[in-house]
Amino acid sequence: MLETFNLDGKVVLITGGGTGLGLAMVRALARAGANLALAGRRAAPIEGAAKEVVDLGREALVVTADVTDSKQVDQLIATTLDRFGHIDVLINNAGAVQENVRKPLWDITDDEWNLVMNVNLSGAFFCARAVSKPMSERGKGKIINIASGFGMRAGRDIYMYCCSKGGMIQLTKVLSFNLARYGITANSIVPGFIPTTSTDSEIRSTLPRSGDFLPTGKLGSPEDLGPVAVFLASKASDYMTGEMIIADGGGLAAGIAPTGHAPVVALEP
Repeated sequence: MLETFNLDGKVVLITGGGTGLGLAMVRALARAGANLALAGRRAAPIEGAAKEVVDLGREALVVTADVTDSKQVDQLIATTLDRFGHIDVLINNAGAVQENVRKPLWDITDDEWNLVMNVNLSGAFFCARAVSKPMSERGKGKIINIASGFGMRAGRDIYMYCCSKGGMIQLTKVLSFNLARYGITANSIVPGFIPTTSTDSEIRSTLPRSGDFLPTGKLGSPEDLGPVAVFLASKASDYMTGEMIIADGGGLAAGIAPTGHAPVVALEP
């Protein structure tokens, strides 16, 4: 049964694979046997990740690309195909957050809105669009979108992040519905609160100090997502599409509701 999780010979393209959640997934995928194409705006992080992949005995390709530029995305796909001949799995992991997390709605500029929406949602669309044709020609492929629990509920003054991640979840559903006839599946990973060493200090300051409020009693770690990515990239998930795998320590187990709000219940005297 475990052989269905084996990724030997598979080619996985991941955006934002040099740090944080992306790096943890790269490590797990390489250990499972995958060859990796790593894309990112900055060369140094993905080059470091690529070295780890090679040290594990797998092949790695480094491509600097900005996913908000569709021409660069098209070139990314073409370069990966030139190197490996095919792409089995696309992981849309590149992401952006608001620099000022608690910024009021009326202070958000057009540029700030466009930046986060373009990276998180348009970038995922551009990558899925570019990879879908070569996948359809092979009659198989997998697309994995890294969303967020904030794509399913509201967060205090993080408009673009919530909207873009919610859009990614819906994009996953639309991709799954329309690409299934070509043998392509699309699923989402929905992480909860997972601090990373690469997270901006201002963003980190807004994260919970502990996971005491979660059913598991602890915050997540990037390594928690690695096995989930391996599962969705493997044959073990072939009959799944349009689904969300929520890895949040049970944070959404009580239902989807805006954070920081609860009904007031009047108790009988």
